[in-house]
Amino acid sequence: MSLLRITENMQHQVSTSISLVNLVEQKKGPLTLALKLLDRLVGVKKMDVLYKQHQMQGLEKEAFAEKLLEVLNIEVLGGETVQKNIPKSGPLVIASNHPFGGIEGVILCLLIGQIRPDLQVLANQGLKLFPELKDYFIFTNPLSERDPKNTPSIRASLKHVKQGGALLVFPAGRVAYYQGDKKRISEHHWNRIVGKLINASQAHFLPIFVSGQNSPLFYRLGRVYYRFRLLMLARELLNKNNSQVQISCGSLVKPNTYKVEDSKQQAALCRIQSYSQDPFWNMAWPADQQIQQAPLANQVPWQQIAQELQNLPKDQCLLVHKEFSVYYGYQHQLPNTVVEIARLRELVFRQHNEGSGEPIDTDEFDATYTQLFVVNNEKQNIIGAYRMGQTDKLLEQGDISQLYLARMFNFSAGFVNRQQPCLELGRSFLIPEYQKSFQGLFLLWRGIGAFVCKFPHYRTLYGTVSLSKLYNPRSVALIEHGLVTPTDKVTPHKKFNFPPHPEILDFAKEHDLSAHLTTLLAAIESDGKDIPILAKHYLKLGAKFHCLGIDGNFNDTPGLLLSVELPKAPEKLLKLYLGEAWKQYKLNEG
Repeated sequence: MSLLRITENMQHQVSTSISLVNLVEQKKGPLTLALKLLDRLVGVKKMDVLYKQHQMQGLEKEAFAEKLLEVLNIEVLGGETVQKNIPKSGPLVIASNHPFGGIEGVILCLLIGQIRPDLQVLANQGLKLFPELKDYFIFTNPLSERDPKNTPSIRASLKHVKQGGALLVFPAGRVAYYQGDKKRISEHHWNRIVGKLINASQAHFLPIFVSGQNSPLFYRLGRVYYRFRLLMLARELLNKNNSQVQISCGSLVKPNTYKVEDSKQQAALCRIQSYSQDPFWNMAWPADQQIQQAPLANQVPWQQIAQELQNLPKDQCLLVHKEFSVYYGYQHQLPNTVVEIARLRELVFRQHNEGSGEPIDTDEFDATYTQLFVVNNEKQNIIGAYRMGQTDKLLEQGDISQLYLARMFNFSAGFVNRQQPCLELGRSFLIPEYQKSFQGLFLLWRGIGAFVCKFPHYRTLYGTVSLSKLYNPRSVALIEHGLVTPTDKVTPHKKFNFPPHPEILDFAKEHDLSAHLTTLLAAIESDGKDIPILAKHYLKLGAKFHCLGIDGNFNDTPGLLLSVELPKAPEKLLKLYLGEAWKQYKLNEG
């Protein structure tokens, strides 16, 4: 590869017919010194020597990429994870940040191309630095998003993906640079083309984050004049000699995950999904205390439960729906039933890494709280339950310590549970066969609706939604920042100290983060977990989320504290859960 060719590729905006080396050789005096200094600065001559010394000119693209990484002694970390997440066929758009301006393109071409030989790369002109890789590239001019000259490259990219191909995009279109308003090195906004490509082709999307930065000189010169960054690419490539490059990969995001019509907003979402993979913004849950898991208690014979139900006052059967009945009662009325509820709680909580390790999940609050539960009369079993604290009764018996959630939160005198009668909801569960059905949750809430109609002075419900530690901590941070509106009326005893990534905080200033949690979690949770179904349910009821705390009495499980002013819930849901009595309840002031 001639030095002239390298120079022209790096400085494509400059028309020249002689190489920098020739100029240096031909000129004398001060100009010679200036040209030598310029050559040393941009690293062109050194790159030319590298090509010739290692006989890299004309190699096949895969061989060239491997040779370049070998010559520079660059170790790639995380490549196996990237390759594991790449589907072997089908429409695929892969997008990455652009921290270096060159070597990340070589690395990703090699890694992805080994799984997807059909890989094409939509890239800026700067990557013409590597002509041996030209078969990968579809070149465009990212410095002008609406440049009509980009139309053929965009069409070619879309055609490739629609035909089932894999496409790698660097949507920022330029190398990350120092941004004064952010006071940090960051990327330009992502080109909306990434969203258009995903939507038009119904492609899966894979976000990638490449860790690292260029030299301080690169950013200083870039602040003087932005085009200096392009001139410095060869030098920055050589600076990566004897280094490690960390590649981090998100989960594969399915088509139709993005519920936005604005392609610019979708590009911003894709960008944040990339930054969410930044190892700087990652943590692991502290190791759980090793708890010896005792065998679950034996199931309580149904005959004992049936006898207790028969002895209950008739009005404690809140409703009958098909083969199901919903009851409420107290431990002194239902000792065997409460044991079975506690056994089932432990069974379900263990599935979510939240179990106590004891034969049943119980504590002293089972003796003072109200149990609301659903029975399948045909199968003769309990399918789910809530534990409810009637705060007016509980606080009559003593101070705030009578409330379970006072173990987890500091409630000031201004919080609603000390201002008026409330129902504290907790310890909810559904047995496994009902966890993905609407029916189980519907019956529990029909029971709650019947209970508040029976006791209409309860206008506010509050409680927590547990965020299982099966969630990645990044997801918990996103959920907290997206849903919580902080208040000075309640604080957690034990905080979740893991703030969102700075780029996510910037995103949240312009966009409603809560509306995009499902999309953002899709790139983090490998099993496709969304925000908890119970959190979605409370949101529909108009819940306010106050803070997130760590429940030290529940295997250090994170929990979102919320409250719902039930009379203000949407009329549609009041009708659904309260039935014909909804109007009277809404008007009743207790």
